[in-house]
Amino acid sequence: MNYDKKRFRPVQNTENGETSAETIFEYRQSGNILTAEYEGGQIKKGHLIGLVSDDGTIEMRYHQVNTKGELMTGICFSKPKIMENGKIRLYETWEWTSGDKSKGTSILEEL
Repeated sequence: MNYDKKRFRPVQNTENGETSAETIFEYRQSGNILTAEYEGGQIKKGHLIGLVSDDGTIEMRYHQVNTKGELMTGICFSKPKIMENGKIRLYETWEWTSGDKSKGTSILEEL
């Protein structure tokens, strides 16, 4: 699976997360290395870097500045599923490595 030039938006997130439907992720992929920039909603600016496995799962690290001016960091694992319309849905489990170090889940859908 290749995520290059694909855009994603969260459709679900746990309460302790900062992304929302206003957050847009712009993915780039070269080989198995994935990067993205994202912003919107509570996120002023964010970046992620990850590794894509043969089955399309992603292990990533992210950092972002929120609207409170805080620098937040975390780890995320994403599992893809192809929807009936051919778009990708990502099922994510994540954990803050800053702040309260809590965990959560989210779902992103390709735009």
